[in-house]
Amino acid sequence: MLLSNLDQLHTTNLGVERIRKNLRLDTDDVIGWCREKIKAANASITRKGKNWYITVDGCEITINAHSYTIITAHRRT
Repeated sequence: MLLSNLDQLHTTNLGVERIRKNLRLDTDDVIGWCREKIKAANASITRKGKNWYITVDGCEITINAHSYTIITAHRRT
């Protein structure tokens, strides 16, 4: 279960930059930002194949289900 493993969330340096750019974030703690969004009461969490997809507050976060690597995040319109 994703929520019970939030302490394992991580990403690469390129992942941090990609997420920051895609979501236009103004924070250095991208992983912490994602962790808080995933824990939000209005977050919708689904698993499709090898990835978790979290839709919350107009964005979608994609996380590898085995390694808990944050792959990317995008704004949803």
